[in-house]
Amino acid sequence: MTDIEYQDRAEALLRAVELACDRINDDTDADIDNQRVGGMITLTFANRSQIVVNLQKPLHEVWMAARAGGFHYRFDGSVWMDTKGQGEFFAHLSRCASEQSGQPLSFSS
Repeated sequence: MTDIEYQDRAEALLRAVELACDRINDDTDADIDNQRVGGMITLTFANRSQIVVNLQKPLHEVWMAARAGGFHYRFDGSVWMDTKGQGEFFAHLSRCASEQSGQPLSFSS
């Protein structure tokens, strides 16, 4: 993948996270505060726990830090997959956000 392809796909992922937060806030009482600064989004939940998603441009990866740990994702040609076999990014973000918010939340591309 070229740097430009990575940037396009990674920016699309960040936009999808932002849009999902807006949808979740409209449809539920989860009250996720999402702040984006450059290539990083911080999701803060009502209980003050956080999930941080940030771009790692030199590695062509997306990293996520949550209570469950830190995770690295690479684009496999169709989806962002964890480099250690923990699954697809949006499914994993949904699980982590659900755990941290105490209610079922769904993120998707």
